[in-house]
Amino acid sequence: MQIAVHPSSPSPELSEALLLAGIGAKFIEDAEASTVEVGEAVLLLVELGDDPLRRLRQARRLEGDTGLPLVVVAARDQLVMVAEHEEIADFIMAPPDPLELKIRLDRLHSPEEQEGILTFEDLTLNTATYQALIGGRPVDLTYMEYELLRFFVTNQGRVWSREQLLSKVWGYDYFGGARTVDVHVRRLRSKLEEERSSWITTVRSVGYRFG
Repeated sequence: MQIAVHPSSPSPELSEALLLAGIGAKFIEDAEASTVEVGEAVLLLVELGDDPLRRLRQARRLEGDTGLPLVVVAARDQLVMVAEHEEIADFIMAPPDPLELKIRLDRLHSPEEQEGILTFEDLTLNTATYQALIGGRPVDLTYMEYELLRFFVTNQGRVWSREQLLSKVWGYDYFGGARTVDVHVRRLRSKLEEERSSWITTVRSVGYRFG
């Protein structure tokens, strides 16, 4: 697997993690041109570093130019900012662990196919193709929105705390607060539209319940 990496001079920690993970990288500059040459890259990895607002603006432009799934490397105190950008398919905590880096990028590039279709009322989730349909119409979900919705559908009825959802869906025991979950739930409710937003119930002072 080869990925496109911005900035062209990443931190020593990211460079080492890419090397140890055996991930080929094409390092790209921030380009104003409408087309960015990324070669055979299948993902776009952007390190936020010490100037996260500027890097996020660059990341969004590069994501639009390349059409590649966007993953960011972010410090703990940058995660709330990251959660507010739906263009981001996933994130990796800085400094990146080589094994985690490989697992998360592999999962985005080649999601494990699972047989079967998940349904809830008029919602259909195809777990092999990562497609979501409501009333037969496709719903545009980001990768993490899909993963959160799939978790809810397969774990209906019980209440999940924000910390449990962070661990079960994002893969961390805790990282930067509950707002990450709240932001994604708000987006899901919006995309499910008003008549279905009640599928996700807020349990005050605890978390969320689906169904």
